[in-house]
Amino acid sequence: MKGIILAGGLGSRLYPLTYATNKHLLPVYDKPMVFYPIATLVDAGVTEVLIVTGGPHAGDFMRVLRNGKELGITHLEYAFQESEGGIADALRLCEDFADGDNIAVILGDNTTDASIGSAVARFERGAMVFLRQVPDPERFGVPVFAPDDATRIVAIEEKPAQPKSPYAVTGLYLYDHTVFDIIRTIKPSGRGELEITDVNNAYVSRGALQWALLDGFWSDAGTFESLFRTNVYWARKTTGQRCENFDAYFG
Repeated sequence: MKGIILAGGLGSRLYPLTYATNKHLLPVYDKPMVFYPIATLVDAGVTEVLIVTGGPHAGDFMRVLRNGKELGITHLEYAFQESEGGIADALRLCEDFADGDNIAVILGDNTTDASIGSAVARFERGAMVFLRQVPDPERFGVPVFAPDDATRIVAIEEKPAQPKSPYAVTGLYLYDHTVFDIIRTIKPSGRGELEITDVNNAYVSRGALQWALLDGFWSDAGTFESLFRTNVYWARKTTGQRCENFDAYFG
């Protein structure tokens, strides 16, 4: 299996922090943010990695990551997304790199200490999404479960005003090689982007979507609040100490 990290976009929700560099290179405690999704892949045995980036700071990745050897990557490539066309549009650029293999895809602002190694090892075909219960599912894609079977996803709704479950579809996915055929069939959404939710729903319609719960911490870091929360968690985990000044905020 090959790994893909999607780290494009302008990071406009984090202005002015992202005036100076790509969002995914901002610090999360003592490491650049992108180090965390790299570790998730490498720890699962996925060491051939493509990073899709874009915007005015794309070149910053090469200075930070170099050839990736120090992070456990055996082969590192880069692809440039020329416009903000959505997650599926960024994934579209990875077909040659995948070369018919299954792929593990993770968004560059997602950090987790959950292991996906067993899921990667048993994955053969179709697609798999990873779910996490969150207090604000309306910010994410949300799975809808069958009324007669709580283990079967019948649809994924993108940022619903009234979520039908408390789970977020995290920015971590496993796909077989047919994902690129699916991307060629989907149309831009109302915001002009190729949505990864439409890709996942295509697998739902085929009866080929699997899911698993992430057992551990997970957060994106795309807003000031989630970036702060993520920093606090990794500071506590790394130092083995509680950051008492933050306890009133996080409990």
